[in-house]
Amino acid sequence: MNVTLPQRHGIDLTVAAPPSKSFTHRALIAGALARGTSTILHPLASDDTNLTITALRRLGVPVKADAHSVTIEGCDGAFSCPPGTVIDLDNSGTSLRLLASIALLSDHPVTLTGSGRMQERPVGPLADALVALGGRIVFGQEPGFPPVTIGGRLEGGNATIDGSASSQFISSILMAAPYAKRGVTLSVSGTPASQSYLDITAGVMTDFGAVIRREGYRRFEVSNQDHYTGHTYVIEGDYSSASYFFALAAICGGRVTVTGLNPASVQGDRLFPDALQKMGCRVTRAHDGITVTHEGPLSGITIDMSSAPDTVQTLCMVAAMAKTPTVITGIGHLKFKESDRLAGTVRRLRQLGGVANTGSDRIVIQPAPLHGGTIDPANDHRIAMSFAVLGLGIGGVSITGAECVNKSFPGFWDTLAGVME
Repeated sequence: MNVTLPQRHGIDLTVAAPPSKSFTHRALIAGALARGTSTILHPLASDDTNLTITALRRLGVPVKADAHSVTIEGCDGAFSCPPGTVIDLDNSGTSLRLLASIALLSDHPVTLTGSGRMQERPVGPLADALVALGGRIVFGQEPGFPPVTIGGRLEGGNATIDGSASSQFISSILMAAPYAKRGVTLSVSGTPASQSYLDITAGVMTDFGAVIRREGYRRFEVSNQDHYTGHTYVIEGDYSSASYFFALAAICGGRVTVTGLNPASVQGDRLFPDALQKMGCRVTRAHDGITVTHEGPLSGITIDMSSAPDTVQTLCMVAAMAKTPTVITGIGHLKFKESDRLAGTVRRLRQLGGVANTGSDRIVIQPAPLHGGTIDPANDHRIAMSFAVLGLGIGGVSITGAECVNKSFPGFWDTLAGVME
């Protein structure tokens, strides 16, 4: 599927935020581990979350899904699957990493694998911590990378983990920890990437009945006496997906309102409208949504985006339209996403006439006249969506393989259709 973006000015749009992918993954796993029935309302139905649902079914958990809800009959921390079970998570890093720890709760070893790119994404730090907690880990090809076979039992105790490449390593262990034979104390070395996602994990766990004590992002203690309890859980709107529409107002001019966002959310990407405000947009918040209004020329900013990784590329698109340089820091871990998002963003901006450079943990974007061109997102959904927004600002930009947005936002192109007409 190829999509060509026409140039548009003066946007006036109101959209509802799609459900959060991060909350959906975690609620599905907590519900699967819980005692009793859970109903997940307003879940995100996407390629990634469907992979998590399929994996839970392979682990023996009954899951029924429709357009509005998911019903899960929890296993109370004891999965049952046949010997030799192999679960292909395709390109969903979140699914594979979060499932890695709970695989220790299965009655047989489980092999987790995925796409070619998935097999380039590291899981070594997570595997080392799981071994310390009782796991037996065998890598099928290259040590530290999928495919990986996970056996043994989650004994619990103390472990140390390096979360600098991904906070999902930490989240994975925390989500399984209530079912360890002993309580789990997890110490974190280095500075965890995307710290706000650990707040999401802790929040979902607590909502399902787990008990966690923590020292910031450095130390977590999880009780094994307080298991998850099935209940009804409502998924909140996603700030990451909302960012594309906020950016539309900044890039194309006009006004965009996104409804269905929790003003008290712990999502790190909730800071994206504030970044646009610093660049010169007007941001207003009401009980029914957030509105971003273009107020004139955009100015570049210097900003640390370490806790808002999924909106970095969106901000890069706005920065490419600004009158002064932008420096985005704290983003070295983006090299390990669905693609190397640091190098990939710079390379594609240059294809459209942009001036951008990358360092070990930063992107610097300079003002430059932009032009149309063809962008191949290489199956990275966030590249496709962010460059689509920029394409509407400059016109003549074609996105190839545009269906990759189904990974996190299947309705993206339908939502943009009214703007593109």
